[in-house]
Amino acid sequence: MSRPEELAPPEIFYNDTESFKYTSSTRVQHIQASMTLRALELLNLDPQQPHFILDLGCGSGLSGEILTQEGYKWIGTDISPSMLATALDREVEGDVFLGDLGAGVPFRYGTFDAAISISAIQWLCNADSSNADPKKRLLRFFDSLYASLVKGGKFVAQFYPKDDSQISTIMEAAKVSGFGGGLVIDDPESKKYKKHYLVLTAGSSERSVNLSGVVMDSVENKKKLSKKALKKLESKKEYIARKKEIMRNRGRKVTADSKFSGRRRHPRF
Repeated sequence: MSRPEELAPPEIFYNDTESFKYTSSTRVQHIQASMTLRALELLNLDPQQPHFILDLGCGSGLSGEILTQEGYKWIGTDISPSMLATALDREVEGDVFLGDLGAGVPFRYGTFDAAISISAIQWLCNADSSNADPKKRLLRFFDSLYASLVKGGKFVAQFYPKDDSQISTIMEAAKVSGFGGGLVIDDPESKKYKKHYLVLTAGSSERSVNLSGVVMDSVENKKKLSKKALKKLESKKEYIARKKEIMRNRGRKVTADSKFSGRRRHPRF
């Protein structure tokens, strides 16, 4: 079966009919809720502090509803007018805007504490016209996203990569834009339930990526991270808690590039 992004651009694929079908599906609602909650778990935000979150590729607001239920203020952006119209009809709590992620995230510097994206960034890897360069679109996206986050702000994106090459392309663009982080893979042995999460940090922060209960390998060479590298990612208390959780939970796997960090570049737009 063909992937949706290979059939048509998102603003065309998600027309009124497809938007209604997608949003009204109980199965889709359940999956979206589950992935959004997992993204929030990986963001590992301080529950005692208020946070302003950007939802990239927000669609009809299914992920936004979870953000609202969890007590977060949020703004969403999407390229599909039909999806956004559905979000407005459903009276979601967040503000939603029409925008193309490949053209850049249109918000001023340091606006958001964190960002999420559910099932969206793989669309940036497709060239829908002769003058569309996926690599340039990815760079504009990550450059502008980096700028819109506070220092140490985090971004978690669940996405459906076509292959390993596409994963590498996405991660390289994030690295060039200055992000550090890695790739989390839930249920790696399952074709049906396998999920990819890109977990990134915009600059240094005391807040750590939540990698509890998973085993870590390098994305490129599959080598395990050293103890020294692990200590950089988490505190001693978190490290001990994670090791205990590993003994109880062997069902997930993480691949994380221990060298995945880059120099900050100035946005090109």
